[in-house]
Order: sequence, then C-alpha cells, then structure tokens
Amino acid sequence: MKIMLDLAMNDGEYTSLKGVAERQGVSAKYLEQIITMLMSAKMIKSTRGKSGGYKLSRSPSEYTVGEILRATEGSMAPISCVEDSPNQCSESCRCPTLFFWEGLNKVINEYIDGTTLQDVLEQEKSLNKEGKKHENICG
Repeated sequence: MKIMLDLAMNDGEYTSLKGVAERQGVSAKYLEQIITMLMSAKMIKSTRGKSGGYKLSRSPSEYTVGEILRATEGSMAPISCVEDSPNQCSESCRCPTLFFWEGLNKVINEYIDGTTLQDVLEQEKSLNKEGKKHENICG
C-alpha cells in the first residue's frame, strides 16, 4: 500500500525505487520484491534510463485496496475454509463457527473492495494539509 500511495502522490511521473525506499523508510531490496508482484499484476509500469522508474498503470481511483492487497499478500480471508465459494471444507455443514468466519470475511472484503487508492490518497493529503499527525499511532 505504501508503494502504491507513494506512486499515486507523484501524479503520474516516473519515480525511482530508491526515492520510494527513502521516503518510506524501507530497503530498496525489499521494495524490489513487492514491485515484482505489482508489475506481474499490471498495476504499475516501469521505464529505464536517467528519468526512469515506476508509476501507476491507472488512475488511483481505479484501484481498490483489496486488489492491491491480494496482489501482494494473497487471500484476505481470516481462515482458509472461507476462501472458496461454495465452501469446500468437509466439516462446513457441522461447523458451529462457520457463520462467524463467513461474516468476518464478508466485512473484510466489503471494506477493502469499497476503498480505493484515491480514498487513501485524499485522506493522506488531508492530514498533511492540516498538519495533523496520524493520531491513532503517533499520539
């Protein structure tokens, strides 16, 4: 998410991996692994050369958080038995907690699929404009 947000903040300009790594406080080696996944999912483009780097393939409003997370993390299901529809677990008809896990899975997917990268970008811009910290973690 941080890589995609960083690229979104650069308004369609190609951005170096080194620059993203510095701004996000992570190693370029680690970012290379994530960039590979995002490239495979066709979420970002790259170009070589002096002014080369990476940029989003589409507008930030065209990406859902769910799409990004699934491309980099895989399934967002809280437990594996709710990944498939219909449920493939041989115990699903007798499972007393299945309703809970299916409900949680639905809430997770509705939230992440209902939030776009543009939504995250606007929230970040709003916090920066107001000079606010991320109070939930920074106090």
